[in-house]
Amino acid sequence: MAVGVFDSGLGGLTVYDALTRRLPDVPFVYFGDNAHAPYGVRDADDIFKLTTAAVERLWEEGCDLVILACNTASAAALRRMQESWLPPGKRVLGVFVPLIEALTERDWGDNSPPREVAVKHVALFATPATVASRAFQRELAFRAIGVDVEAQACGGVVDAIEEGDMILAEALVRSHVDALKRKMPTPEAAVLGCTHYPLMEDVFQDALGAEVSVYSQASLVAESLAHYLGRHPQMKGKGEAAKFLTTGDPRRVSDRATQFLRRKITFEAA
Repeated sequence: MAVGVFDSGLGGLTVYDALTRRLPDVPFVYFGDNAHAPYGVRDADDIFKLTTAAVERLWEEGCDLVILACNTASAAALRRMQESWLPPGKRVLGVFVPLIEALTERDWGDNSPPREVAVKHVALFATPATVASRAFQRELAFRAIGVDVEAQACGGVVDAIEEGDMILAEALVRSHVDALKRKMPTPEAAVLGCTHYPLMEDVFQDALGAEVSVYSQASLVAESLAHYLGRHPQMKGKGEAAKFLTTGDPRRVSDRATQFLRRKITFEAA
């Protein structure tokens, strides 16, 4: 009954942590493609190739359902995977839709036509590849009308977080928020469109101001998955063991992951 969780690096651990808290009886297999991180500066074909390879590895672990806990992979590869690559009996889900459902005040899985919503001005902070894909705007347009989205590519933030340089990460976040505010002075809501960014959520909130609602993905994805598995229990795969896999140096990745989650995490080579 294992479920796979994939990220290009360590940011997806924010989603993994929320998933395990919400679904403690489900064994999750986490795959971090640390050897090729960050994905945010790669082109769409490269991201697709790396993401499909990671998903296939998670299938080997008995995970018929895989969560792309990586906004860049969700933005650049998910639709192509779902339309032309997935074999029968397998499913891959992204992290954008649960967040957009929350932003547009929709129930889980509500596919009714787009309608006007309360929020009119939204700031999106994401990697360069996610911003270039316009996947967030596309998914939002399926659900809401009349929403102005201003996207800010946050170059360097993921690299700083992966290296554990939180001082640099904070400086970069504040710089990117300043750049966004020059384009959209008064956003009503801000979307943290990368699973690394919840680690800097307090900095984003402080830089944006208390009046801006900041949407982070981890708990929303966890709640959405719980509803999904309730509707599709057959998607729990045959895998039984929870584990952490990485394409990087397992010792180094384990040390960094332990710092991220503040509990002992042990990765093994993928």
